[in-house]
Amino acid sequence: MSDALQHECGIALVRLLKPLEFYKEKYGTAFYGIQKMYLLMEKQHNRGQDGAGFASIKLDMEPGERYISRVRSNHAQPIQDVFAQINDRINEEMAAHPEYADDVALQKENIPYIGELFLGHVRYGTFGKNSIESVHPFLRQNNWMHRNLILAGNFNMTNVKELFQSLVELGQHPKEMADTVTVMEKIGHFLDGAVTDLYQECKNDGLTKREASAVIAEKLDVARILTRASKNLDGGYAMAGLLGHGDSFVFRDPAGIRPAYFYQDDEIVVVASERPVIQTVFNVPFEKVEEIEPGNALIIKKNGTVSMQEILPPTVKKACSFERIYFSRGSDAEIYQERKMLGKLILPAVLESIDEDTDNTVFSYIPNTAETSFYGLVEAAQDFLNQRKNNYILENRNTLTKESLQELLSVKIRTEKVAIKDAKLRTFITEDSSRDDLVAHVYDVTYGVIKPTDNLVIIDDSIVRGTTLKMSIIKMMDRLNPKRIVIVSSAPQIRYPDCYGIDMAKLEGLVAFKAALELLKERNLYHIVDEVYLKCKGQENYKDLDVVNYVTAIYEPFQPQEVSDKIAEMLSSPEINAEVKIIFQTVEDLHIACPKNLGDWYFTGDYPTPGGNRVVNRAFMNFYEGKDVRAY
Repeated sequence: MSDALQHECGIALVRLLKPLEFYKEKYGTAFYGIQKMYLLMEKQHNRGQDGAGFASIKLDMEPGERYISRVRSNHAQPIQDVFAQINDRINEEMAAHPEYADDVALQKENIPYIGELFLGHVRYGTFGKNSIESVHPFLRQNNWMHRNLILAGNFNMTNVKELFQSLVELGQHPKEMADTVTVMEKIGHFLDGAVTDLYQECKNDGLTKREASAVIAEKLDVARILTRASKNLDGGYAMAGLLGHGDSFVFRDPAGIRPAYFYQDDEIVVVASERPVIQTVFNVPFEKVEEIEPGNALIIKKNGTVSMQEILPPTVKKACSFERIYFSRGSDAEIYQERKMLGKLILPAVLESIDEDTDNTVFSYIPNTAETSFYGLVEAAQDFLNQRKNNYILENRNTLTKESLQELLSVKIRTEKVAIKDAKLRTFITEDSSRDDLVAHVYDVTYGVIKPTDNLVIIDDSIVRGTTLKMSIIKMMDRLNPKRIVIVSSAPQIRYPDCYGIDMAKLEGLVAFKAALELLKERNLYHIVDEVYLKCKGQENYKDLDVVNYVTAIYEPFQPQEVSDKIAEMLSSPEINAEVKIIFQTVEDLHIACPKNLGDWYFTGDYPTPGGNRVVNRAFMNFYEGKDVRAY
């Protein structure tokens, strides 16, 4: 994705099911869980590089002994910083106390971070905040062990204000209106109530307060707490929580918008945002890693019992397709094939744009994450070329000579690495013209591989704002002096904001929206903009279930290719000599390529939760009213 676009978070949870002595004997260290957490988080650094956090819980500690540890960082390399802090602290304790070396019990009692339950998180700051207070995991502390709650998640809620108000009505005084804090406090409220009720039962049964503690841990119904707390949640989420006494959970939204996978055996339970991360870190096959079902929670009790329980009724599954197009690591077996298919399916449109002249066409890609779809595009192009060769041979089999056949067979699809991203250039000059010149040099080009008669086809993951294309890529590609530049997006046109975890909050930042507005102006249809605004405004006080996405009317007068052609015109400029064309994937072919991830609201406006319609309408009203604020 040549445009800068950030994805919110990645989570990792590890629960050791054996005593720490087991891991010391089998793997040579009681720090086994910490080491695996480092790998799980580092393998998900693609999901967040603004901040990282780690929390651990020790089971069955005596009163007065520390059982919760947490460390967070918003440094430039936050994962490395977190584990450097952990490593330094462990080494410091081990150096000061040589007697700990072979005594796991002493290590657990005296060294922080060593335990049986771990939670990690990596994040991008989608709201522009990157203070340490915004870094997960969040901690809700209490002197009762069972009421301590640690929460981390990959989510955005569309109705934070409503959730915040519900807490106020419950008598709480939340410290800020952030979705993570709000969700944590809501879970915490019902956790407090459940613990109080169980304690009262124990008291009625004649148990002492200390005896009651073990009974509460055993009987605490985590699924019931989550069901009560999640009643009004609207958004995309995969949230993980640890309770102070040792219960834990990972809960996924009913539409399956945000991903979560798990693996368990007799030694360990592990959860991560991506399947291949678990495969790699624990060396397990693809089929052993399961998906947490939408609306369900994976619940791990303190005693090691693992269950999958429905918390909210699943809706139509709308797993985020951007996970497959761009965000998730391409090493996942399914994602790799899906990305190749995205490239293959768009070939017919590419052939049409180059008049089927593959002999005078060079294929390439930008950025590196588009490499897999590039392979699919080139394979399909090679199949097309082979079919053309076969037809020629059959039609001319009586006149072919050895030389002419050899010449025919030597023709290949031409591929080159024509664009190389330079080190990130700091735009420290505030003057627009100077900054634009710096942006124009984000990519270097490979000279000498393009002829003036050539088409240059460049495939990208997606085109969001078009800024890098206009200011850098197209200008740099034009220096190679091709006849035509064809920019290919393996994703459809991004027409609507996202409100479930991707940093696309404003309509006016989307190049497809800008192109549609230009078309409306040119065709004297701009009155549609006023009509859409009035319809959106008229719904301001509706309940979310009653809100309709009226912004779709902006695009209804136009065929997708008309919008694509206008985008190409807008992203070109007078100094560009080559003809510029832009091709987008169709939504239909996206669904063919990624059949299990059908979430496409940013392309179609078909939001999977009622809050999405409110957000898109609010985004349109913000645009119309000139308000430079987020829609949620």
